[in-house]
Amino acid sequence: MGVRPAAGPREGVISLPGVYLEESDNFDISLRRFKKQVEKAGILSELKKRQHYEKPSVMRKKKKAAARKRLLKKMRKINQM
Repeated sequence: MGVRPAAGPREGVISLPGVYLEESDNFDISLRRFKKQVEKAGILSELKKRQHYEKPSVMRKKKKAAARKRLLKKMRKINQM
């Protein structure tokens, strides 16, 4: 296949997902491989998070709400056992 291993992490260097194609590579398979790399890198979730400015107070509220939700889920799981 046309995949080259990425170099190790270096300070100050940003590694972006990418797929090297050869003439014989199937485009659909290569596109799927690229999408998987983008998902693994968390680029789309980061983009959605940064799409609009969020005040620090709103961020704290969301973080607390998420923690509360995780705790309730954990408690429900323990009670079901």
